[in-house]
Amino acid sequence: MKNPLPDSALDQLFRDARSYNRWSPEPVGQEKLHALYDLLKLGPTAFNMSPARFVFVAGSEAKARLVTCVSPGNVVKVETAPVVVIVAMDTDFAEKLPALFPAYPTAKDFFRDPVAAQTPLLRNASLQGAYLILAARALGLDCGPMSGFDPGKLDAEFFAGTTWKSNFICALGTGTSEMLYPRSPRLPFDEACRIL
Repeated sequence: MKNPLPDSALDQLFRDARSYNRWSPEPVGQEKLHALYDLLKLGPTAFNMSPARFVFVAGSEAKARLVTCVSPGNVVKVETAPVVVIVAMDTDFAEKLPALFPAYPTAKDFFRDPVAAQTPLLRNASLQGAYLILAARALGLDCGPMSGFDPGKLDAEFFAGTTWKSNFICALGTGTSEMLYPRSPRLPFDEACRIL
């Protein structure tokens, strides 16, 4: 067995980490975004399908376009974050499987039915979105994941003519204590878990 991470790492990834609503103006450089992707892409997905796609919205023009797609409560969060990631999913993900899963060259045939492909698509893209959050925290970034946006409008604005569809968005940067609410309760083990 590998050694557990030290408490300081667990604190940074989980115990002290929060979902932030406001941001300092400290920028997030492109090198950090590349490092972030290089970590998150290593997280496991079924058949190594890696269906998530990531659009890092950092420029003022792109951010203004994104603001038109979010709910009123998320406007300031998006406007003030140095970067907001659109975590999307490629409905045509199976076309990449021969390269991503060479041990099983015909794996893409499992996903020919687009209806049957929806569940693994959403499940594995969401996993990759969670890896993004953990990788960001591991690299010292704070996160503010959001689902308060109009997916149809966002997809039309950013993904028209593509096979990409939005899943959720996540602000990245250095969070501030403004509008940082007390941590909400979590279910105790006995209510959320069973050992059989």
